[in-house]
Amino acid sequence: MTSEAASMSLRSIGRQGLGAPVLLVMMLAMVIIPLPPFALDMFFTFNITLSLVILMVTIYALRPLDFGVFPTVLLVTTLLRLALNVASTRVVLLNGHTGTGSAGKVIEAFGEFVVGGNYAVGLVVFAILVIINFVVVTKGAGRVSEVSARFTLDAMPGKQMAIDADLNAGLITQDEARTRREEVTREADFYGAMDGASKFVRGDAIAGILILFINIIGGLAIGTLQYDLAVGDALRNYTLLTIGDGLVAQIPSLVLSSATAIIVTRVSSEQKMADQVMEQLFGNPMVLAVSAGIIGFMGLIPGMPNLAFLTLAALAGSAAYFAWQRQQSELLPVTDQEQAVEAPAEPRDLSWDDVAPVDIIGLEVGYRLIPLVDRAQGGQMMERIKGVRKKLSQELGFLIQPVHIRDNLELAPNAYRILLMGVPVGEAEVYPDRDLAINPGRVFGTVQGVETKDPAFGLDAVWIQRAERDNAQTLGYTVVDASTVVATHLSEILQSHAHELIGHEEVQQLLDVLAKAAPKLVEDLVPNRLSIGLVLRVLQNLLEERIPVRDMRTIAETLAEVGSRSQDPGALTAAARVALGRSIIQHINGMGPEMQVITLDPSLEQILHKSIQADSEGGVGIEPGLAERMHRSLVESAQRQEAAGHPAILLVTPPIRPWLAKLVRHSIPGLHVLAYSEIPDNKQIKVVANIGKDAPSLGVRNDGSTAT
Repeated sequence: MTSEAASMSLRSIGRQGLGAPVLLVMMLAMVIIPLPPFALDMFFTFNITLSLVILMVTIYALRPLDFGVFPTVLLVTTLLRLALNVASTRVVLLNGHTGTGSAGKVIEAFGEFVVGGNYAVGLVVFAILVIINFVVVTKGAGRVSEVSARFTLDAMPGKQMAIDADLNAGLITQDEARTRREEVTREADFYGAMDGASKFVRGDAIAGILILFINIIGGLAIGTLQYDLAVGDALRNYTLLTIGDGLVAQIPSLVLSSATAIIVTRVSSEQKMADQVMEQLFGNPMVLAVSAGIIGFMGLIPGMPNLAFLTLAALAGSAAYFAWQRQQSELLPVTDQEQAVEAPAEPRDLSWDDVAPVDIIGLEVGYRLIPLVDRAQGGQMMERIKGVRKKLSQELGFLIQPVHIRDNLELAPNAYRILLMGVPVGEAEVYPDRDLAINPGRVFGTVQGVETKDPAFGLDAVWIQRAERDNAQTLGYTVVDASTVVATHLSEILQSHAHELIGHEEVQQLLDVLAKAAPKLVEDLVPNRLSIGLVLRVLQNLLEERIPVRDMRTIAETLAEVGSRSQDPGALTAAARVALGRSIIQHINGMGPEMQVITLDPSLEQILHKSIQADSEGGVGIEPGLAERMHRSLVESAQRQEAAGHPAILLVTPPIRPWLAKLVRHSIPGLHVLAYSEIPDNKQIKVVANIGKDAPSLGVRNDGSTAT
């Protein structure tokens, strides 16, 4: 009952946040208040136990961030050890003249039993422990912490850009991106804290050396001058007590230094450290077999310790044999069904089942890319593509069809091909064993690898070895793996061809979903006002200009209103664009109150309007030279806007907007063509360029005028 009450009391202190203050007060009390030998024994034993617990946690942690509080724990344990040194020094100097048991059983055991009661041997052992701790372990751990902190901080921008790239490609959700950003920040904070915490361990080792000399010199002076001990007796008592005290402190210090070195040299993995060591060090039977042969040969040489060498050779050979057996058992056995030859089937007549339908979305891969799409081999391509479909479905407003993946031996081994309706629309090559370092426009160095172009956006990129990933991110590259490259390319193609993916079935599904919230609206629209084919044509026109159809209610209400007056798909699309004007402007210009636009001179607009009318009536269209000069002026104006960090927006009258939008859709992809009627009343526009002030020469005038 008393133990249960004590446990409940400790948990209550922890819940109230008093654990750390109580521990610090206890350490301060150890420095100020003299402790009896029994209390010293308990605290020294607790210190050794705590250091072993910390070492075990670092060994069994899967990654450094699993023990993120380690820098703070390291500081607290260092302060605890120093407080114990002060408390034990007081007891040794006050009671050392009475014998080697005056400072408790723990110090006496380390002074008498561990070093055999010989203080000369004790000094040598203590010196060796200090050298190992101070020169080897602590110094190495401090250097690794410093380098890890620097490279982690340098790699943060690249890692953040990689997270943004995965988010934009639909490979991860907002919550996953937020979690990964927090993990990157925690990793930088952890290694930065470890860089500072390693200095505590180094300072503790120096303090142990100084405390040793202070105790020996002080004890010798006190024993001979105050207690009239013989020099030999004083030297023996105080030296053994001091060495015992030093060993009791240095052994936990060495354990914690080792834990520090282990955690800063760990690589994040899904395996425990013991499993990694066994798999990577003893997993290759060839390595063990060769080692066994060499050790066995040395064991046969006369004069060598034959028994030891031959025993180890036998053990290494046995380990090699068992490792080879394990590798063979992991290979998938060929079943009897796979070995059996199937009996020839009876011939049958052809049927419609033999006519394979064309896949709406297809992905063909070369044979070296099969592991990327095979879940059994750890491939993540399927999950990435699922994320792309989910993201595009949410953004565009309709369900993207499944992607059918198959291998194609006619492709190059590392090549893949994206098909829509059975027709190839994109093709590229990737290296599954490498990462793609994409140059976002500004990097601080170069990386070695296979130079290429990013298949999705055409940016300069380099296929690098995976070991160079952190270095490339440090230099400012956005680094992604092969699966992400294919998924991003697929996402870009599906987004640009979204109007080809929506069909009658998808439109019917959209109307069925809308009918649950607005049944009268859908009933009045289809088939009373418009056919489902006409609604499909309008939605295709919107998607072709990258306007989502998520707001199906607004689109349906607009079509129901305008459909009673016109059945022209162009007029219906224009009306839907006006209704979606706020959404269109938001997507292009954001929340800014002012929008910078490029306009056409009224005289040029009149020429274009007449040319379009004449062309629709069977007459002569726009003069080719005029179209070329106008296109060149639009390109220059759009480039100036993009260089200034603003979206390139061309504002024209409604009749000529569809024609101009089709003209520049592929030749100037960054230019958005809007009609005056699509601008919301509360949006302020600023004309930054006017094209065609003189219609024949198509001059560009930058007037910076503002209108509302």
